[in-house]
Amino acid sequence: MRRIKKGDEVIVIAGKDRGRRGTVLHVYPNDRVVVEGINVVKRHTKPNPNRGISGGIVEQEAPLHLSNVMLYNPQTKKGDRVGFRMLEDGRKVRYFKSTDEVVDA
Repeated sequence: MRRIKKGDEVIVIAGKDRGRRGTVLHVYPNDRVVVEGINVVKRHTKPNPNRGISGGIVEQEAPLHLSNVMLYNPQTKKGDRVGFRMLEDGRKVRYFKSTDEVVDA
């Protein structure tokens, strides 16, 4: 189980977008995440008429390393560390370390 999953709201703690929040769009196996609206880069693409792609400059989100983002805790309105615990029914869930609140309801 990963500390950050697709659909989580995260806050960037390092880099040019430090302090900004966004939703995780994709988690890669090499400890990288793509966050909506964060780390936007310009990519120059060639036109490809066979695929129907027009050329030009395209803006898209680039991956960030997992160590540069933290899970956003709406209760404290800050980034928070995440731990794991087993519930009585045998499920393994994530919880916020500062408030002891379960993330996965």
